[in-house]
Amino acid sequence: MSHNEADVAVNGAYLTEAQSMALRVAVGHMLMDLQDPLHLGDDEHGRFMVKAYKARLEEVQELIFRGFK
Repeated sequence: MSHNEADVAVNGAYLTEAQSMALRVAVGHMLMDLQDPLHLGDDEHGRFMVKAYKARLEEVQELIFRGFK
């Protein structure tokens, strides 16, 4: 694949460079949205989900950028 974007496979199919870029941007955008601890609601469940999504998305983002640091 490209040297500009991460190699990403979904169910065995590799994304194109443009699709990988779209995924990278979507992950980054969602992480920005989740900077607001109440983004998914002002209750215990919403706050829990913000923390959980942030943790998983940060893991994904780390994998996406691993080869570029």
